[in-house]
Amino acid sequence: MKKIFFFGLLFIATASFAKTPTIEEVRVLYGKSVSDEDACKELIQILDSYKTSPLYSGYRGCATMMMAKHVFNPFSKISYFRKGRDILENAIKEDEKNFELRYLRFIAQTNMPSFLGYYKSIDIDKQFILNTFSQIKDVSLKEYVLPVLQKSKSFTNTEKERFR
Repeated sequence: MKKIFFFGLLFIATASFAKTPTIEEVRVLYGKSVSDEDACKELIQILDSYKTSPLYSGYRGCATMMMAKHVFNPFSKISYFRKGRDILENAIKEDEKNFELRYLRFIAQTNMPSFLGYYKSIDIDKQFILNTFSQIKDVSLKEYVLPVLQKSKSFTNTEKERFR
């Protein structure tokens, strides 16, 4: 009887840890990753299991690029950046019409130092964001991206009017 009880508890514990994180949980952890290395590592680890989801891969790529902020060694910085960039670009190739992926790349590229050369899709993604923002039906996604887009220096005041 004790063995059955033990295995039952083990199964429940394993099942609760194995649940897929919601996109809202991923977004929150991603926001923390900007300033918290542990959150960044946790996000990468959690999303490593979801390589078949382009959106989760995109977040993993961005978090991997963000790890460059948290390390000192210049070679590690470049390595994290390149690995993350490649993950994000592959995710976009898989789902090029995904607003959130294009938003992630836009934000990454507009915040990267220009010497990295990762800025070639800014105008394309900006136009995509402007053209598709009004079509987003996911209210939580709109609430998530709107403050960042409103603060972005890449959009004119007239363009920002389109986000209302």
